[in-house]
Amino acid sequence: MTQIEPGAVVVRGDEAETIGDVPAAVRLLADSSSTGGALSTQRVTLAEGGNGATPHYHAGSTELFYMLGGTAQILAGEQVLEAGEGDLVVVPPGMAHAFAAPPGSTADLLIVITPGVERFEYFRLLGRLGRGEATLEELLESQERFDNHFLDSPEWTKARS
Repeated sequence: MTQIEPGAVVVRGDEAETIGDVPAAVRLLADSSSTGGALSTQRVTLAEGGNGATPHYHAGSTELFYMLGGTAQILAGEQVLEAGEGDLVVVPPGMAHAFAAPPGSTADLLIVITPGVERFEYFRLLGRLGRGEATLEELLESQERFDNHFLDSPEWTKARS
């Protein structure tokens, strides 16, 4: 990451840390600390049918999903919708949401959370969990720290089964 002019942030493609691989890769672009708290952003690439995030909500942040390519199923409240390339979905604080690539489709999403929350460590924790180096209990204990509160969604379960 490069800072030019006070307040400007430039992240070069080869500088972004990538967590995971197929079926889900997360490129960590800018965290809250590098944007003065304005936002946190990452790029998520999902293989065909790949899961992105399970149902959750953020108490203090809005989350924006911009579709760079492919198609994603996105839970917004109690509704599951499909978003395609060029589509934008904005989820306000407190609203349940989740995302995944539907069967037969890949998804490439730019995700922005505002105001920013330090979330890079959350994604690193998910990476460790996937490799068996962290426990589900650790993830559940991190909900307040990362403002990522998990919940059940019958609508999402039905759409993904």
